[in-house]
Amino acid sequence: MVYPIYQNRQISIPYLLKIGTGKTAKIGKYLSDKNMNDVAIFFGSGIEDLLGAKLYEGFKENKIKVLYKQDVSSIAFEGATESAFALPEVDAILGIGGGKALDVAKLISYLLKVPYISVPTSISNDGFCSPLTSLTFDGVRKTIKTAIPFGVVIDLDVIKNSPDEALYSGFGDMISKITALWDWKKAAKMGLAKYNDFASLMAYNSLDLLMAKHLTDIHSEVFQKSLANSLLVSGIAMEIAGTSRPASGSEHLISHALDKVAKEPRAHGIQVGVATLLCALLQKNDYLDTVRHALLATGFVDFVSKKPLLKAEVVEALELAPAIKKNYYTVLSQKGVMEKALKLIAKDDLLVMLIR
Repeated sequence: MVYPIYQNRQISIPYLLKIGTGKTAKIGKYLSDKNMNDVAIFFGSGIEDLLGAKLYEGFKENKIKVLYKQDVSSIAFEGATESAFALPEVDAILGIGGGKALDVAKLISYLLKVPYISVPTSISNDGFCSPLTSLTFDGVRKTIKTAIPFGVVIDLDVIKNSPDEALYSGFGDMISKITALWDWKKAAKMGLAKYNDFASLMAYNSLDLLMAKHLTDIHSEVFQKSLANSLLVSGIAMEIAGTSRPASGSEHLISHALDKVAKEPRAHGIQVGVATLLCALLQKNDYLDTVRHALLATGFVDFVSKKPLLKAEVVEALELAPAIKKNYYTVLSQKGVMEKALKLIAKDDLLVMLIR
């Protein structure tokens, strides 16, 4: 028998990785240790005022020079490219803040081939360590393949002050790996996607990092550290696979559709977490009980039920979701799925609390 030849693909992983308390003040030392003495910084709104004193004290001690800095208020591709070519020559580019600052800094570092250091101030999704960037082009949101960060620094002293919305969003984005992996495996069996066993293993392990400890208190340091680790491993799984499939499936399509149709979209991971339960039910997923227990035990259901997703918007999003990505098989591609989804939204005891 002649076996097909499979080519190994070189992947990147973060070379600098620090997660713990008091890390903001140590960023200067981490940069100095890597001979990154001249840097550019892209801050989220208000982040320089919040963290600047500790950050710059560490820079001063380690002789780090900031040659360029910018507050990021827009994720327009056009503005990001303008900033890229206005930058002086630097050794590293730092993104410090939420998604906007991180995505802009990530794109610019990719364009200029300069190492990128991701410093998230919340862990509301896995974007801080993914090889993907979400920006707008001509006003339309697009996901662009870039590169995984050279470094990730997460200060748990900062994360603990995140609003509950951000923490539950991070948890919702994490639990979604259960349905995303089901969609990916199903698509691969149908010959509609390439499956990577190791990336799948990494994605499942990212869930184990969080779930195996039976953690439920989102405000505890151990939960937040485990969530950060889990989201980080999820980002690496996408790098290994060369696709977002290990972390994004039918539940993400619903969230992307909600972003388009909802008058007031909720945080990405909140929408994804609710959609994960619905999609797990549609899939008859083997881990459905795990999803239900996790959403209840962490307080996700109680939190979201105080401001549930609007049923009319979810229904509209369900109709739109299968067309969000062309030639992208998920459980939403199956015949009769809309009718099944509507029955579940009306009858499932948790969904009726999350969608009204």
